[in-house]
Amino acid sequence: MKLYFSPGSCALASQIALRETGQAFELVKVDFATKTTVEGDYFEVSAKGMIPALKLDDGDVITEGAVLLQWIADQHPAFGLLPAFGTRDRYRAMQWLNYVATDLHKGMAVMFSPFVDAESKARFAEGNLASRFAYVDQHLSRNDYVLGEAFSVVDAYLYNVLRWPVRVNIDMSPYAAIQKFMERMIQRPAVRAALKAEGLPVR
Repeated sequence: MKLYFSPGSCALASQIALRETGQAFELVKVDFATKTTVEGDYFEVSAKGMIPALKLDDGDVITEGAVLLQWIADQHPAFGLLPAFGTRDRYRAMQWLNYVATDLHKGMAVMFSPFVDAESKARFAEGNLASRFAYVDQHLSRNDYVLGEAFSVVDAYLYNVLRWPVRVNIDMSPYAAIQKFMERMIQRPAVRAALKAEGLPVR
């Protein structure tokens, strides 16, 4: 398998999940400016031109981070990275995956957009993102991980997205439970290995 990524971007969650399940895979770095890799035109891999993309050994390509996480978890059910199909716990997990993908991931994307001015970003962070962080913080104050006591792919995605606020000068110090969650995550060998592979600091 090949996982197409850009350092620090949203493919980190998929890489963590692959490492948690002990899968062999190759990392292929995508240059976002030129949409190229060492292999050539990235659009030939994914017509969307976005990451992550997971190219399977048979040549099939899976895109969309939340979908990759589900696929990885479902291919390796023994690791318990998602609840079983059809259970209420599974749908609760899907609620959280979608929340991270839409309210948090897409919300944070605004903060990196070159089409939004600094003043508007500051207002958006205060008026939109702050309430999202508070919601997550409250939930994590009662749970070690998003789904309870055990790690899941939802945690990989949430950790991935929550590494971004510091990059755009959002103060996360008011969210004590989030801070503890981030510290808990950094202790996982798969997380540390993924960060090292992308050349990212562990803090």
